[in-house]
Amino acid sequence: MFKILESKMLVDNICKFVVEAPLVARSCEPGQFIIVRVDEFGERIPLTIADYDREAGTVTIVVQLLGVSTNKMSKLKAGDSFADFIGPLGQPSEFIHEDIEELKKKSYVFVAGGLGTAPVYPQVKWFNEHGIKCDVIIGTKCKDTLIYEDEMKAIAGDDHVFITTDDGSYIRKGMGTDVLKDLVEDQGKHYDICVAIGPMIMMKFVCKLTKELGIPTIVSMNPIMVDGTGMCGGCRVQVGNETKFACVDGPEFDGHLVDFGSMMSRGRMYRPQEAEAKDHVCNIGLGR
Repeated sequence: MFKILESKMLVDNICKFVVEAPLVARSCEPGQFIIVRVDEFGERIPLTIADYDREAGTVTIVVQLLGVSTNKMSKLKAGDSFADFIGPLGQPSEFIHEDIEELKKKSYVFVAGGLGTAPVYPQVKWFNEHGIKCDVIIGTKCKDTLIYEDEMKAIAGDDHVFITTDDGSYIRKGMGTDVLKDLVEDQGKHYDICVAIGPMIMMKFVCKLTKELGIPTIVSMNPIMVDGTGMCGGCRVQVGNETKFACVDGPEFDGHLVDFGSMMSRGRMYRPQEAEAKDHVCNIGLGR
């Protein structure tokens, strides 16, 4: 059992858990994920690591309440426990293997969409801990769905964080791609690498833009993962001429080589079954 030290709703429908998991915290790196089960009857849920503290032995995850299992998870409070909390899984972000002095010569921009802001955080934090500043673009539907604004500004600096909302309710109106285009074309910014993490459609359009701008781009295929071991095949992704598995080969890949069309199509396959399961459980209560 893995004790929950903190359970907090960040905004409506998104909650954060700080979990006591010293073995995971000791080994995990930015870009990796864990598998969590609420209880012995629960399904396996892959979640990207949103933060970790090696000294305290804790790992932070951020969860969007979408289906049966995540809604059960939202009922857990500090002092409760997860049945399983397995990891770290997947490959770390490639930049952690680079020579720091060479990395300091590169300019990184992160584009975070909605919930994707959480897994972007440990990556930007890693850069900050190594004395490297990055620009961070955070896009969200509206002010009420914005997460990690203060946390991101604390590590990246106010002048390196750019926030935009779809409806214009906070800072500026537009998509993350609008901000990136403005920074490059109107403000003269140069970026060597872009990292985009968020909804599949958002990453697709970021890659379309960065291809036009000539900026190599990394994306995270965490949204399509299922069992986290490569056994189910649900997370296979076409990267150029190769078939990869997000959970064992990724979850991060060259965004300009990813076949987003097949990924998005597969992501819609089980929506009727998911809706039916959610309606059934809601009718009888979120118990076992």
